[in-house]
Amino acid sequence: MYALTSDLGDRPIARCNVLGAVPFSEDHDFLNRPYLTESHRKTLELVRMWMTAAGMSVRLDPLGNLLGRYEGTQANAPALLIGSHIDTVRNGGRYDGALGVMLGIETVEALSSVGRRMPFAIEVIAFGDEEGSRFPASMLCSRGIVGGIGEEALALEDADGVSLRQALLDFGLDPTDIAKAARRPGEVLAYVEAHIEQGPVLEARDLAIGVVTGIAAQLRLKARFIGEAGHAGTSPMGLRTDAIAAAAAGVLAVEQICAAGAPDLRGTVGRFLPKTAAYNVIAGEVEMGVDLRASNRPVRDAAAEQIKTRLAQIARERGVALEFTVVQDLPDTPCDPRLVRVMTEAVEAVGVAPFQLVSGAGHDAMAVSGLAPVAMLFIRCERGISHNADEAVAAADVALATRALVAFVEKLALENAVETT
Repeated sequence: MYALTSDLGDRPIARCNVLGAVPFSEDHDFLNRPYLTESHRKTLELVRMWMTAAGMSVRLDPLGNLLGRYEGTQANAPALLIGSHIDTVRNGGRYDGALGVMLGIETVEALSSVGRRMPFAIEVIAFGDEEGSRFPASMLCSRGIVGGIGEEALALEDADGVSLRQALLDFGLDPTDIAKAARRPGEVLAYVEAHIEQGPVLEARDLAIGVVTGIAAQLRLKARFIGEAGHAGTSPMGLRTDAIAAAAAGVLAVEQICAAGAPDLRGTVGRFLPKTAAYNVIAGEVEMGVDLRASNRPVRDAAAEQIKTRLAQIARERGVALEFTVVQDLPDTPCDPRLVRVMTEAVEAVGVAPFQLVSGAGHDAMAVSGLAPVAMLFIRCERGISHNADEAVAAADVALATRALVAFVEKLALENAVETT
């Protein structure tokens, strides 16, 4: 029925590759596409052309999200959203986020090329911000369509002191309109996001694609060890209150607790900042950032309590003070069971053994779940590498992902038609 050719894999990859360099990046030497920058603007201009060529009407919402709409058989029908984010981390890969947008366009192209319409509209959405690589908040744009950001967000500032309010103005958007980005109840049927796995599980199982059952609960803690700075040559070893030594023991404690925990528990110390940085100074203060994730909140929170208890014990034993701050607390986000079933059937329909997994990484689907039921499809990436210039996917895998998305849309349309008769 559809033009399901090799282009389904080659074209999305080629488009992501085009977007991987200047003028779609702020830097010549690596990919860097922050929200509301000139590279973001240039990217939207090109993606708009691709959406239009695929048969969609296109608009930019007040937060800078680009939406291409392919109408259903009935005017103003609720929309199935297909999309991901178009921003990148600094020195990021070409497929994180962008590939999901390209696959949404490819799905509509497959339908429009034969004049096929669904009982619902399809909207492909390119979220302007998910990574939080410019302003100190992630998923600004997907939270925005749910109505999850208010006027206070406009005061957020980037590293150059530019506020979100000013950045929107510079982009040609009206910051007083951000509330208008929120979608009304009943406008959105469901949201589906295709994304590279950003992990090695599918590759280890020799599977091109997999069905996501949920997104892990995330907790970020800041642990601040406070000792006393001193001279490296004059302070006896037994009389020191060395904040670095205490924090280093804390890093190992996080690793040990999480390694001994549930199979889906992940604990990472990705931030370690001593207040002093000299060979001959005993550090008086160290800030340690702990990232905890698990498929559900009780497992995550139990590990957090263990970690807090153990770090407090280390601090007492070493005579240093300890302060905890919760930086981010995101609940687990289950994918909709019905949509998981439909996606599983779609994966099986394209000849791939269905496999389900939990996402340890955060995605726009977490925010959109506050608006509509969500589903996700993962695509194998080479060695599980992501947030890295070495990110890579295979055209054959991407083609299977596109075919699975088309099958998902067809199956969802069939079920909706049955429900309404």
